[in-house]
Amino acid sequence: MEGVPITDAQKPRGLRAVYDWTMAKATTPRAQWWLAAFAFVEASFFPIPPHPLLGLMCLAEPRKAVRYAAIATVASVLGGLLGYAIGRFLYDTIGAELLALLGLTRSFPAAACYLREYGAEIIMIKGATPIPFKLLTITAGFIAMPLATFIAASAVSRAISFMIVGVLFRLFGAPIKAFIDRYLGLAVAAFAVLVVGGFLAFTLIGGNAHGSQDRCATAAAPA
Repeated sequence: MEGVPITDAQKPRGLRAVYDWTMAKATTPRAQWWLAAFAFVEASFFPIPPHPLLGLMCLAEPRKAVRYAAIATVASVLGGLLGYAIGRFLYDTIGAELLALLGLTRSFPAAACYLREYGAEIIMIKGATPIPFKLLTITAGFIAMPLATFIAASAVSRAISFMIVGVLFRLFGAPIKAFIDRYLGLAVAAFAVLVVGGFLAFTLIGGNAHGSQDRCATAAAPA
């Protein structure tokens, strides 16, 4: 789940070198810049999430944990705008190829359906879950979601995903690492539901909720 460090067993072989290279940047003098860069590109096309790098940096300097999380949040929202632009203006030439390279082509129809049906709520909740944020940013651009709505929802989503790491490290320091390794995914998902649960519940309880879910499930199914 997003936010939990990736183990060697969980990493596809093709990504191991990229992962190791990413993690090595945590020990460089420019670690903050690398964190911002990885958070930016991950929101649109990079396959490795910045959370493991963020975790190592917070572990090394817990007093700067919130600062690091804020850097990742801002950079990810800005990177989301790049993903949005790709989906909005370059989907046919770049977006479709990116999704194919990332193995997200089959998930694209469902993402588009859910974004059309539920809008910002899906970004706020799903952006803090295992669904790749890059899929949501590209798809949001493709369906021409209002830009202000997209930015606001992305800010909430990324703040949930990154700031909870920073706050936990700031409050508890290194001992919180074991908790984060095991339970952060559940904590992030639960917090996301609390933030936007009221909006989503209202939508789902509506008379067309079941039909919307069925249409989106059908969209996700292969032809």
